[in-house]
Amino acid sequence: MGLQLQITGVLFIALAFIHLIFPKYFNWEKELQTLSLINRQLMWVHTVFIALMVFLMGLLCITSSHELIETDLGQKISLGLAIFWTVRLLFQFFGYSSQLWKGKAFETAVHIVFSLFWLYISALFWIIYFN
Repeated sequence: MGLQLQITGVLFIALAFIHLIFPKYFNWEKELQTLSLINRQLMWVHTVFIALMVFLMGLLCITSSHELIETDLGQKISLGLAIFWTVRLLFQFFGYSSQLWKGKAFETAVHIVFSLFWLYISALFWIIYFN
């Protein structure tokens, strides 16, 4: 289980760095111009903080996998992460419209890969919590 957490940590860090391409990939310079200044800045700030939190989750999994599995505090943190990633999994299906990916090969592949990733991460933290 410790090795799985460490691998997950590496994947979290990679996911955090993927956030760096969001502004260019999603054409934020043009797309966000119609938003008010506060909404534009919220997109940027929230993206940075989501990336930071995912990065820190990755560091936690890499450096403290044993503690997450074996200690009471680790169990509580694992419960929180299980809830967080389970809710993220639900949002994959109920927070985004299927119009964003249906009939589009790349977007469908991304949707499937990330759905499986959120499912795996959710299950991993639930297993850690219940063991």
